[in-house]
Amino acid sequence: MKGRTVALGEWRGREAAALMVDGRLDDLIVGSDAPPPGTIYRAAPERPMKGQGGLFLRTPEGRVFLRQTKGVSPRAPLLVQVTGYAEPGKAPPVTTRLSLKGRHVVLTPGAPGVNPSRAIRDPDRRAALAALAEGVAPEGVGVILRSACAEADDDAIAEELRALADALAQILADAGTEPAVLLEGDGPQALAWRDWTAPASVERGPDALELSGALDALEALADPSETLPGGARMTVEATRALVAVDVDTGTDTSPAAALKANLAMATAVPRALRLRGLGGQVVIDPAPSPKRDRKAIETALKAALRDDPVQTALLGWTALGLVELQRQRARPPLPV
Repeated sequence: MKGRTVALGEWRGREAAALMVDGRLDDLIVGSDAPPPGTIYRAAPERPMKGQGGLFLRTPEGRVFLRQTKGVSPRAPLLVQVTGYAEPGKAPPVTTRLSLKGRHVVLTPGAPGVNPSRAIRDPDRRAALAALAEGVAPEGVGVILRSACAEADDDAIAEELRALADALAQILADAGTEPAVLLEGDGPQALAWRDWTAPASVERGPDALELSGALDALEALADPSETLPGGARMTVEATRALVAVDVDTGTDTSPAAALKANLAMATAVPRALRLRGLGGQVVIDPAPSPKRDRKAIETALKAALRDDPVQTALLGWTALGLVELQRQRARPPLPV
């Protein structure tokens, strides 16, 4: 099936959104009991954790952890925002640098300036968008114009900017003292509308994933192994400490089998991690290949990560010949 389809439905009783591209599952978001990124709390500081260089805070939904504590009063309530999902048994990470994200714009209080997305290449369009944002944005608040602005209607962009500015003004004017939820983070279907902006057909309803073909692909994710082009295989497994990715050449016995397997892995691994909701420390054990091939593998991996919506840093190679990644925990782990 050619084209893009967004399925907005349920999976195992949880809200879910799936993106199918040419009949293949390309992205997936499943609801979680944890507070989603973007949630803003009025939080009460607890004891500082000097050994960890951070501070626990109390919210109505449990404790959260703030790592950057410079200038933070140990007594006054704080406005904090969830930045990602926590490792099992740990408190969600938060920041005091708030941002409000919409389909077209992102507001960044305390970081003024207007910044159109690099994906918007037309200089006239960039200039027009910057002028539009400067005319609407509140003083002292920065505006990031997302790539969806390239084709969007100016009135829709301005309307969203005003709505986000009003919401931000209410949050910043908060004068309460007790822990409270000031803004709920977006669930799977709201995230799909916000981030999957390319034209697509939409399936809605409890059985949307089945009708779109996403359900079979989702169930297949229970198998940690994935076949790569040329007969190679990649296995993705989450442990308590890290996510391990193992690559083997499979049925390919040609002289270039290892390089082909590793290049195929580089292309496939961002999607494999994204669909499973895996982040944090990722260690890749490539198929054995000479050091001269490392540059080609790095180049392919960087290109694939550049197109991935989840922020990931390629840290380099270890002495044992493993590849290390540090990946944002932007999605909840897929329930097994």
